[in-house]
Amino acid sequence: MGNKGTNEHGYRLKVTAGPVHDRDTHQVVPVNGETLRIENEHAIVRYPEDSPTTSPYFEHPLHTKDLYSICFAIVFKERVNGNNLMFGNDFDHPIRDVLPPGFNAALRMVKWTLDPGLDGDVYADEPYLFSPALATWDIFRIGDKMSKSDEVPNFHDEVVEEGAYSEEAAENRRQFNIPDTVEGRRKHFQDEANRKDFDFEPGRMYVADFGNPYLAFSDFSVRLPGFTLHAMKYVDPKNHELRYTLKDTSTGQVYLSLVFSVVLPEIEDKQETSNGSKEGNDELGKFDWEPEPAAGDVE
Repeated sequence: MGNKGTNEHGYRLKVTAGPVHDRDTHQVVPVNGETLRIENEHAIVRYPEDSPTTSPYFEHPLHTKDLYSICFAIVFKERVNGNNLMFGNDFDHPIRDVLPPGFNAALRMVKWTLDPGLDGDVYADEPYLFSPALATWDIFRIGDKMSKSDEVPNFHDEVVEEGAYSEEAAENRRQFNIPDTVEGRRKHFQDEANRKDFDFEPGRMYVADFGNPYLAFSDFSVRLPGFTLHAMKYVDPKNHELRYTLKDTSTGQVYLSLVFSVVLPEIEDKQETSNGSKEGNDELGKFDWEPEPAAGDVE
């Protein structure tokens, strides 16, 4: 997780992440640095941690306009079809009463100019906005198959670029006719048939990066074409979180839940530090997606 710039309003931004929405399962994600690991029975996720004000990441030519970045490596322990894996924002409570006039028009502009696959209902009791992950991620890089004894690598000092980590991974990319460029890959996967043809393999590492110049945590504003929303005036004890979710919509299975919380002086943080920053389980991190051999399989 990366953030560009400093908060000018004195509020603190807390970032937590976990394999499900239950905040008791989350770890605190310090920003701009080392690598945090999250694992459950469905996937292993790694992404950067630590908390400098900014990062050299935002000096890279690919990211000079970005205001934040969510970068992570994921290894699924089950096969996931590319048409079912969605990435976006969802909420457990209505937000329609705090949406400003013109929000729908701004949303249509985003869909038309930036993300044609964006879909959802922001006026529902449990609002959501999701896009096909393969078509919305800014960067998608395919890695190698991991053996059972492998550890998902750290990549906190790497600016991830579109492509593949090895010739074997590049061949996997060519197998699905995935273009080499970001624009080509996103356009390719805007086609539902192409998404259906692609499966995320269990045991293979995939790296994604998502960030843009439209959400500024330094002043808590949303900057869309022709539309700027200063979100702090809508923040209260009920509406002070933005959640990013990676999920399989065919099964409802959540693989990653990342929550940005504005820490207000009047809101007591009931998440105990021990819950949020606890060390990972030493038994996790090694791959258990491969079934143990049966007695009859052993020579």
